[in-house]
Amino acid sequence: MHVQKTVVHQGKTITHGSFGVRETVHVCAARCRHPSGALVTRQAQRVQQLLLPGRTVSYDVMVYVGTERFVHHRQREEIRAALEAQHDVVLSTGTISDLTQLFGQYLRALHEHRADALRAALQADGGYPMHIDATGENGRGTLLVTYAGWRRWVLGAWKIPTERADVIVPRLREVTTLFGPPCAIVRDLGRAMIPAAKELVAELNLAIPILACHAHFLSDVGKDLLEASHDALRKLFRRHKTRPALRTLARELGRKIGEEIDGAREAVLAWQRCEDTEHRLPEGRRNGLGVLRALAQWVLDYRVESTGADFPFDRPYLDLYERCVRLRRCIDALLRTPPENKQVRRTLWRLARIVDPVAREDPLTEAARTLRRRTQLFDELRTALRLQPRDDGQKQPTVCSANEHEIQDIRAAVEQLVLSLRQRRPRRGPAEDSREAIDLVLDHLDRHGDSLWGHVVKLPAEAGGGVRLVARTNNLIEGFNRALKQAERRRSGRKILSDDLEHLPPEAALARNLLCSDYVEILCGARDQLPKAFAKLDEDKRAKAIAATSLSTLASATVTPQTASASLPKPDRRLVRSEPMLARIMAAAQSRAPRLDARSPA
Repeated sequence: MHVQKTVVHQGKTITHGSFGVRETVHVCAARCRHPSGALVTRQAQRVQQLLLPGRTVSYDVMVYVGTERFVHHRQREEIRAALEAQHDVVLSTGTISDLTQLFGQYLRALHEHRADALRAALQADGGYPMHIDATGENGRGTLLVTYAGWRRWVLGAWKIPTERADVIVPRLREVTTLFGPPCAIVRDLGRAMIPAAKELVAELNLAIPILACHAHFLSDVGKDLLEASHDALRKLFRRHKTRPALRTLARELGRKIGEEIDGAREAVLAWQRCEDTEHRLPEGRRNGLGVLRALAQWVLDYRVESTGADFPFDRPYLDLYERCVRLRRCIDALLRTPPENKQVRRTLWRLARIVDPVAREDPLTEAARTLRRRTQLFDELRTALRLQPRDDGQKQPTVCSANEHEIQDIRAAVEQLVLSLRQRRPRRGPAEDSREAIDLVLDHLDRHGDSLWGHVVKLPAEAGGGVRLVARTNNLIEGFNRALKQAERRRSGRKILSDDLEHLPPEAALARNLLCSDYVEILCGARDQLPKAFAKLDEDKRAKAIAATSLSTLASATVTPQTASASLPKPDRRLVRSEPMLARIMAAAQSRAPRLDARSPA
């Protein structure tokens, strides 16, 4: 080997800070070449183990930047300031963005490189249930994630233009190639997920159960069952402007009471504790107005009845209707002994006029009656599936199943409900709405019945035998996606994440695996060993004489082209918003070409 050149440059690592490097490059004296055509050279091995190829920063700096961004969700300026203050490493925010992207590419490559070891761990469990879901914001930044339900690992994550089966299937195929076929597939009731799962199972030619999320199934039934009557209630309330009128009254009464508000509140507490069989308002202007203000506020606080699970699990306008009806009956009782104060009496009548249309109008009463009747049917199905509202403020229903026998009990309860509905279904007569509601529930059970069961998976002998349960809902992966969005909101400070998710690389989902100790142990031993694992990847690549100068070139070469199925993806926005585009359109529009009839053939 002869000395080819000596290179002097800077180096930056977490361990050493910033330092100078004098690197001598040797070349084969006989000018031998690799199969790729590159000359056989030798560089300082220590430098290669520390610094990224073609860069002055080290692997551990890249890992620090990547984990701070994707695991701890810190902003670029925060990362830059921490590097300078704690490690004497000065980087620009642009370099931090570049290292963030590069970290994701290295992590994906290492994830795929260690796929055999990860696959062995999954097989030792008896396989893995594959949860699939896609998330986005306002139709932008759609992220498809596949999730190993038992280990809670992200097996794959990709950006897709839209949620379509022909886009999803190739990605699912990649997962099964790397980690083997799943023991079950859990998906929602989306129009893309259902055919995508079926196509994958048909390709694998295995008896893999495709399971519908019970929470999505129940939500789908509830929306079809309750949405029309709930929307009718909402429109009627908006037409009568009940809530604005109540808010206006509460504000006016607050201003009239003025600085005596504390005394009025004490009067309301005393009125609440009073056991008055004649149901009278308290004496005095201040006390009477305070109680009337509290009654209006009680109606406006109707959302307290909700569990936080959103429609159809909560029916807020039915709760509002019920409170208005109860308040009107309460007013009738108070009017039996009218208050002596003239202003209090007029306010009581005003409150009665606000809620009168709700309690007396036939369309409102009929819509509420229909919604109440259908809600009872929906709650029967909910009880049979044992998906009860949570008591911890979360939106997902509680899944009440822990063993094989309870799964069997749930299935038996649903089958018993089906028999009961068939017996209760009116065949003729005026009960048309009841008949339609029962038919709707039975139709959903007929269409999705096969995918509602099959959660008991028999484990092979090499995995210890026995059985293991697959989750009945997709709450695992949906909770993962929700946590990812919440972390992005904390980082950016923005509620709407359309632009953030569009720029978020899919490897951000893979980075969440670094919080799983069993995954990290298989991947690299420990998180502080990630820089060495990445350096080993580049070392193996150099040993194979790959022509790429960095791993990012290798990663980009494996990207599968996608059909542009979105109406206006980001690359197209750059094209159509350019000034030359506008100039060409304006030039054509201002030309004197003859006008053609659009109805005539070209």
